Amino acid sequence: MSRIRLNQEYRNKIANRMRVHLEQEDTVEKQKYDNLKANQIDINDNAWKLAEKIVRRHYTLDDVAKAQYLQDKFENVDTIAKDSCFHFHYIGTKETRDYDNNPKVEEATIEKHFDFRLNGSFDTESNSSYSRDDSGYGYALFRDELKAQDNCNPDILIEQEGKDNNPHKTKYVENNNKYLGDDDTGYGKEWNDKYQLDLIGRNYCRDRSIACSEQEFMVLQEWKKQKEQFVLSHHKWIKSILDQMKEIKLGLKGYKYLDEAIELANELGLAITDAEIVRTNSTGLTIYNPKNLADRIKGMKNKREKTRAEKIAERLLYDKQSQVVN
Repeated sequence: MSRIRLNQEYRNKIANRMRVHLEQEDTVEKQKYDNLKANQIDINDNAWKLAEKIVRRHYTLDDVAKAQYLQDKFENVDTIAKDSCFHFHYIGTKETRDYDNNPKVEEATIEKHFDFRLNGSFDTESNSSYSRDDSGYGYALFRDELKAQDNCNPDILIEQEGKDNNPHKTKYVENNNKYLGDDDTGYGKEWNDKYQLDLIGRNYCRDRSIACSEQEFMVLQEWKKQKEQFVLSHHKWIKSILDQMKEIKLGLKGYKYLDEAIELANELGLAITDAEIVRTNSTGLTIYNPKNLADRIKGMKNKREKTRAEKIAERLLYDKQSQVVN
């Protein structure tokens, strides 16, 4: 029986099947994402309880009730507003310089913004444009729900990272945001209704800053960091898959025959047959041999970050080897 030649349709079919397979693999990256995702409701609920405690020390329920009474009584009174984000501060210290440029420590107000909305901002130490996009948290948290929708893609910000805005990205970002909703619809409304309080004053959190203790402030700071770690775990998991898919597509492009592509898929743990692909040239480089390419792709996942001690040990070994060579 003659070998079936690969064409672009078959390459696309196999690549799509491989993407689904890679997303289902129980890798270190996926486990971290799944574990952090399971904690998100609890960490948000716990942070919200603390935020509510801080706010209610300043805007007591009794005061809010009195303000609500006046607002209901007089048409020209509009003082009660719901809010989900707050500026909290405590009196701490910061290092400055005197006139002689000598360091000195002085009292200072330490203030931060804490936003409990689904698309609320969070601190990030990453240079990734993805982690700085406030939509990333909702995309990561409701990834399964978005994946189940036509014309939605929860991974679009990661796939388009480093690229200029374009119609493809805009289409999926708009569809994602429309499905997730906002203050009035969808998951956004459900989420934001859960995390909001009646406050006295205008409904702009930047118009007020509420005092808290340093310990309370640090707990809320840790909450923001935990949100960031969850978003970054989504990024790292999907980025690992994208790196693997890049190699897979490069290999498929170099293959001439369908059986080569089938062998690659089988080596990577995806059991498919040529009949499945039909229904719905080797480049000469060793790397594109199906088994070798499969081994290379497998090495792109389950990466454990090296500890500081391991990095130091590697550096010392490198320096020692360099001295021997010299």
